[in-house]
Amino acid sequence: MRKLVLKMSISLDGFVAGPNGELDWMFRSSAPDSRAWTLATLAEAGAHIMGSQSYGDMAAFWPYAETPMAAPMNDVPKVIFSKTGIKDGALADRLTKTFAEAKALSAKQHGVTPTDAVLKSWTEPTVARGDLAEEIRRLKEQPGKIILAHGGARFAQSLVASGLVDEYRLGIHPILLGQGFPLFSKPHSPVDLKLISMTTFSTGVVGAIYRPA
Repeated sequence: MRKLVLKMSISLDGFVAGPNGELDWMFRSSAPDSRAWTLATLAEAGAHIMGSQSYGDMAAFWPYAETPMAAPMNDVPKVIFSKTGIKDGALADRLTKTFAEAKALSAKQHGVTPTDAVLKSWTEPTVARGDLAEEIRRLKEQPGKIILAHGGARFAQSLVASGLVDEYRLGIHPILLGQGFPLFSKPHSPVDLKLISMTTFSTGVVGAIYRPA
């Protein structure tokens, strides 16, 4: 049975986004050594899972990106958790718009043209509509490499509350946001964690890996 790994950037006071969804703070303390740590985690993924909000943002970015992280993000299968699906309604409209905007911006900046396979991996993901815990258990029973969860905040909170996360890989950033979206807001009872490793990077970011004790 493969494990579920939740990978998140988090502030020192426990927030994964600012009160209005701000994420700029995590990029300010990014550096080559911390990005290499993240890239190593991406290389282990056999499936990327995320909520519909993160899916919309990532689908508009990764097909047109040139960073080393683009290949593992584009090539690995995606599973999107959405009760309403992604083909109809507001999410579909948003995706159509963001794909077009991203393609135009990318072409203007550096002319990246994604392959049909890359676009298909984002436009035709697996959609999980059922009960969160049951869908996660079903994914765990499939063969392959780790299931890597990316968020957003509410989806990550739901995963934490489910008790099905096997490992937390947290990039802890040296900033106090004061308010925003906390990662650990919904555990039903205390959860003891075991520290597996801790790596300090050049900008003060700490890469910490925890597993349930």
